[in-house]
Amino acid sequence: MKVAIFPGSFDPITSGHVDLVKRAIPLFDEIIVAIGINSQKKYLFPLEQRIKWLEEVFAEMPSVRVDAYEGLTAHYSMKVGARYMLRGLRNASDFDYEKTISQLNSIVGEGVETIFLISKPEYSHISSTIVREIIKGHGDASPFLPPQIQIEQH
Repeated sequence: MKVAIFPGSFDPITSGHVDLVKRAIPLFDEIIVAIGINSQKKYLFPLEQRIKWLEEVFAEMPSVRVDAYEGLTAHYSMKVGARYMLRGLRNASDFDYEKTISQLNSIVGEGVETIFLISKPEYSHISSTIVREIIKGHGDASPFLPPQIQIEQH
């Protein structure tokens, strides 16, 4: 069985993330959208909320499941039997960063392969970081979020 993990903080999940998963579904038997928990990082949304959102977004996709993990992503990958790690690339900066991480994950994860999908142009400007800034600034982030995600404007 070909299992891939799509790791991230998903704080929040964006339309770009959803597009990547949908495009990857034909490539794998199962995709685990996995929220990495870093105790040193401050999140805008609590873990429970992010899990709920992911479950809602992927509810109609039976080969996609949601999970959360702590520790190294490569170790989690081995634990769940995922030989592949799915990552999206928006630009050359993403590639440089992700290339280094994938090489380290291949060593630590005993041969886990990273599969890169290039973002569609309509999603290449979207990042969770930018979406968080829009939300913090009380802007309307809905154009960048899946329709299942409703964020209260304060």
